[in-house]
Amino acid sequence: MNATTRHSATVRTAADVDTTQWPTDDERWNAVTRRDHDADGAFFYAVRTTGVFCRPSCASRQPRRENVAFFTDAAAARAAGFRDCKRCQPGGLPRELEIVARACAALDADPQQRLTLAQLSDAVHVSPFHLQRLFKRVVGVSPRQYHAAQRGAALRDALQGGADVTRATLDAGFGSPSRMYDSAPAELGMAPSAYRRKGAGLTVRYASAPTSLGFVLVAATDKGICKIGFGDDTALLVDELRGEFANAELREDAGRLAPFIAQIDAYLRGTRQDFDLPLDIASTAFKQRVWEALRRIPYGETRSYSQIAEAVGSPRAVRAVASACATNPVALAIPCHRVVQKGGALAGYRWGLPRKAALLDNEVQHAGGVAAAASADDAPRRDASRTDADSRNSQLDHAA
Repeated sequence: MNATTRHSATVRTAADVDTTQWPTDDERWNAVTRRDHDADGAFFYAVRTTGVFCRPSCASRQPRRENVAFFTDAAAARAAGFRDCKRCQPGGLPRELEIVARACAALDADPQQRLTLAQLSDAVHVSPFHLQRLFKRVVGVSPRQYHAAQRGAALRDALQGGADVTRATLDAGFGSPSRMYDSAPAELGMAPSAYRRKGAGLTVRYASAPTSLGFVLVAATDKGICKIGFGDDTALLVDELRGEFANAELREDAGRLAPFIAQIDAYLRGTRQDFDLPLDIASTAFKQRVWEALRRIPYGETRSYSQIAEAVGSPRAVRAVASACATNPVALAIPCHRVVQKGGALAGYRWGLPRKAALLDNEVQHAGGVAAAASADDAPRRDASRTDADSRNSQLDHAA
């Protein structure tokens, strides 16, 4: 398995660009005036007075609109008689992407090799400080985090292939079992031996209930909630859960999960604006940063994918942010429905765009405050309910 499939935050190439975001010349011109890096690879612009063509983000002096023509690829621009800009080099990777691509190749070459930042910077002929900053901006994580994710992917591959834990540990480059057991849970979400058995030995309790958005299924390990999903058929939701925890023991337990389903119901009714749920979910370092940023989006508000990328300190990692949203296993608890396209249009949603639209509409309607159920007259009942929920949370957190 190569690096681009192992890790969601990979170097962005022209093939990754959504060309439909700039369908008209006016929208393309707006991207050029903004020097929009996200548009690089989607199209090129040529200047008739100079005879050169450039990337949308080119730092050269901007031309007059009437002198500009647009092309979908570099070959078309050259066929029309224009030559490559020497500044932005539209015919190849920008220099910064070349540097990062070389660094990724060095890290991918041998998962067992533990390169220091200084050694990696020597290999690509830039300073350690510059490489660290450039790598995080382009890929979305640091070189160390990237390499850790690659080792985690190698470990998953070996365990899924049937290798024993000790051999898989050494082949993945962890050096020693103790180092692997310190690092692997963040990548696997469970002990390596349990991962190799596809969840064998784990107990996953679940319950489902009808809601205004269809059926919701909530599942939990002894440590916390591991899945919240929506669907139109309870049986299909359970089948999906069974596929994710193929060898775990699944137990339907409506009583134990009732307080958590009650929180979801209250949210959908507009009487609750946040969640108090213990979570037990696997994530990479980058996904964890994205999911934490999503949980900071205020109720009733939205953010764009690029705003989230900026919030986690990786403004170029928009596609990696979208991937983190798409793989969020716990709807609502991590509010990926609050992320939209830059212009405000709804993007994809794991549980369907109609549900995303309904969730956002519901939040807008109740953003001014919780509804009448949150009045002072209901405080004793809410406190009793919260006490019961806290008790159940504690049981999930501390069960053996």
